[in-house]
Amino acid sequence: MKKAILLLEDGFMLEGNGFGADGEALGEVVFNTSMTGYQEILTDPSYRGQIVAMTYPLIGNYGVNKEDVESARPWADGFIVKECSRVYSNWRGTDSLEDYLEKNKIVAIEGLDTRALTRRLRQQGAMRGIISTKDMDKESLLKKVLGYPVMAGRDLIKEVACKEPYDWPGSAGKKEFSVVCFDYGVKFNSLRLLDIAGCRVKVVPAVTSAKEVLGYKPDGVFLSNGPGDPAVLTYAIKEIRELLGKVPIFGICLGHQLLGHALGGKTYKLKFGHHGGNHPVMDLETKKVEITSQNHGFCVDMDSFTDKDVILTHVNLYDKTTEGLRHKKLPFFCVQYHPEAGPGPHDSGYLFGRFMDMMRKFKRR
Repeated sequence: MKKAILLLEDGFMLEGNGFGADGEALGEVVFNTSMTGYQEILTDPSYRGQIVAMTYPLIGNYGVNKEDVESARPWADGFIVKECSRVYSNWRGTDSLEDYLEKNKIVAIEGLDTRALTRRLRQQGAMRGIISTKDMDKESLLKKVLGYPVMAGRDLIKEVACKEPYDWPGSAGKKEFSVVCFDYGVKFNSLRLLDIAGCRVKVVPAVTSAKEVLGYKPDGVFLSNGPGDPAVLTYAIKEIRELLGKVPIFGICLGHQLLGHALGGKTYKLKFGHHGGNHPVMDLETKKVEITSQNHGFCVDMDSFTDKDVILTHVNLYDKTTEGLRHKKLPFFCVQYHPEAGPGPHDSGYLFGRFMDMMRKFKRR
């Protein structure tokens, strides 16, 4: 086994064994509390710019396969686990996690105390960090970490979004609705669920104008998940603002945050973010609680809205942060979490049905 080091920007260091690719990985270190779904997590574009630490101690025991990817490639910049299983057992498994990371040039580390790391991140907050299998000098590594940009202020969606519009495969033919999806780092399962719900889906780049979107004559617009700081995405916010009131909109994750900005609100950086598949969220309008899949480091500040028609609809029961909002007059709603799951529980799938109902109502006007 090759020796590896994990170093955080505050000087906290853990030694372990490297696996996957050789080299160095820099990024914001966050922890994910999911027990399974590591392949979906690695291929979630929302993790661009981040090193993911899994809190569950054994990762890799069911291998990887071609069906469980959420984008065309892995996007996480590094991976941290307590123990990586070299032996995998799954009738769909085609490769080991170790080989998958190596083929995709992702540097990973195992054999360290992930409990101590998680505790550190909860106390101090998400921090920049580095995994290295080559440079073992602490001072040298710390210099590299401190030279890496912080997440606040970063525009990462241009790195993960599509460059040209495309039709989601399988959504052709007779469908009840036509939906345009802004790709800020969309996961495949969102597109699958829109297709299953009865939508022809046109996926467009993040820089697409409102005029171009309306030119497709959509019944609705879907604002996807994605990485980075929403406050700096002024070009995306401007186009969303142009769409308000003209077409029903459903936003999730980064799309939710961008809608908040389009309405004149603000976002702020969470201490260590929400990453995992076990976050309880209450729908304040039905009083039902759903267990949700989450991956975000920023949050909409409800107190920043001057428009009194903006309503809080969902709240996180862990820390009471904003998880959803809607408008009394405009046809849109959005949630901070991932109703498409992949991985995670399916409690929030009803939101896709709610979007269909909104489009039907808007068409009858």
